[in-house]
Amino acid sequence: MEQTQFYGTGRRKTSVARVWIKPGDGKITVNTLEIVKYIPRKTLQMLVRQPFDATNTAGRYDVHATVKGGGQAGQAGALKHGIARALLKSDESHKDALRRGGFLTRDPRKKERKKYGQKGARARFQFSKR
Repeated sequence: MEQTQFYGTGRRKTSVARVWIKPGDGKITVNTLEIVKYIPRKTLQMLVRQPFDATNTAGRYDVHATVKGGGQAGQAGALKHGIARALLKSDESHKDALRRGGFLTRDPRKKERKKYGQKGARARFQFSKR
């Protein structure tokens, strides 16, 4: 029996995306909303679609995703990562293209913690000699 739906978990900053893809006409749904309503910024929409462009599968899969945590940019990055992982499960031949594009690597950058006795992670209170 051939699998009709493929799952991938994507993470970025503090966002986690659970992504399911199945053969369809390229409709992307995030938290029950269309992607243009959920992520209004065109650049972030393009970011989410990058794995499809890299593997020449644009318009061949419908995406259903649930995303939690973080902001718009983090959620878009998590979606991209989840879509790439799901595409890899759907067809192993995509691995080279996805790896070359850097879509399978989880971006480890997170917000640095604020340090005690200081203004922020790197910012310091102004030093006065006198």
